[in-house]
Amino acid sequence: MGNTDIIAAIATPPGRGGIGVVRISGKNLQQIIQLILGHHPKNRHASLSKFRDENGLIIDQGIAIFYPSPHSYTGEDVLELQGHGGPAIMNMLLSRCLSAGARLAQPGEFTLRAFLNNKLDLAQAESVADVIDASTDEAVRCAMRSLQGEFSAVIHALTKALIDLRVPVEAALDFPEEETDFLQHAGVYNKLKSIQAQLEHVLTSARQGSLLREGVHVVLVGQPNVGKSSLMNRLAREEVAIVTETPGTTRDAIRETIQIEGVPLHLIDTAGLRETNDEVEKIGIARAWAAIEKGGLVLLLIDSRLGLTTGDQRILNGLPVGVPLIYVFNKIDLLKEVPRIKDENDKLEIYLSAKTGAGIELLQQKLLEIVGWKPHSMCEGLFMARRRHLWALVDAKKHLENAIRITEQEIQSELLAEELRLAQQTLSSITGEFSADDLLGEIFSHFCIGK
Repeated sequence: MGNTDIIAAIATPPGRGGIGVVRISGKNLQQIIQLILGHHPKNRHASLSKFRDENGLIIDQGIAIFYPSPHSYTGEDVLELQGHGGPAIMNMLLSRCLSAGARLAQPGEFTLRAFLNNKLDLAQAESVADVIDASTDEAVRCAMRSLQGEFSAVIHALTKALIDLRVPVEAALDFPEEETDFLQHAGVYNKLKSIQAQLEHVLTSARQGSLLREGVHVVLVGQPNVGKSSLMNRLAREEVAIVTETPGTTRDAIRETIQIEGVPLHLIDTAGLRETNDEVEKIGIARAWAAIEKGGLVLLLIDSRLGLTTGDQRILNGLPVGVPLIYVFNKIDLLKEVPRIKDENDKLEIYLSAKTGAGIELLQQKLLEIVGWKPHSMCEGLFMARRRHLWALVDAKKHLENAIRITEQEIQSELLAEELRLAQQTLSSITGEFSADDLLGEIFSHFCIGK
């Protein structure tokens, strides 16, 4: 991705709307501004303007706002043209920008330039996409905390603590005959334990934020007519799946995203798993097994009147090894039983009625418990972490543990210094101080064009 030429893109979603925005960013936009507007709008003020084509004909009339460098989103000169939100108008206006000297921006290129121009660090830049993609209120708040720099501030504090600790360790390398006494006097062990505790707290918060960002895939499986679709509708609180007494009604996986305490749960209702000669149903069953392979959590629905049957056991035998599993005994209303949880010998059973809703709250709380969610007030203290953030935090934790083991034994300054250096470098990769170009390309390629 270049950082010297002028880029342009439609910044509003495709389709018709009251207002559409074309964004332009680069150095020295005066020529493009003159060609399109015929005048230079006052800095950072909305200016009613006519947008003209190559022949001077009016394409549209709207608002032009000019943000001079460096006080703009990208850190470059930025011009925003706000016109009527018709697709034809937006495309004509974008084409005019391209003919005037700009090129079409690549996905995420505006935010990439903001990062390269030190307007945002890498964690903040990623949170821009997270704010846009957030599917729950809590996820939005969490992403905004990261966008405002709270996650980065915590990472910077940990990095500074490591740098401060590296100073006496690196100094000890110059005095090898006195290194042990010198490092013990510097309190290296106690400082390491303190940094480790801080890192563990950040990792816990980041894991919680990751749940808000990505959610959990929950696959409903079982034999026909055990109530999978009824449970799906009950959890979704709407009729998203057809419910009948006819076996094989659900032929394909039905997907619906719900939220429990702000955590997105991606529900997948699958075809009833059984032997069948129906070719269409066979395809649905094959897709059900494919969904199970990819799912993060499986709910095995069982008719409580029949208990665990040989058919249920066949399904159990086919489940991936190690997949989190909840046995859901449905239709307790027909037995006039009360909802309950049975958790023995690493086997979690929940007895409920999808039809009446009895026991649904028990299931919801257990779902959150299994995925590791801990309730927080208004997302307080959580950060919208991505997988690469978690990997970096876990990697830094391993280097700290190695450093602690070194100090618990006979201190070797060279090994200790290297572990501290690696821990610092790993943490710095979160905010982008150490980032490979291919990593940046991968991150920003998933942004929408115009952001």
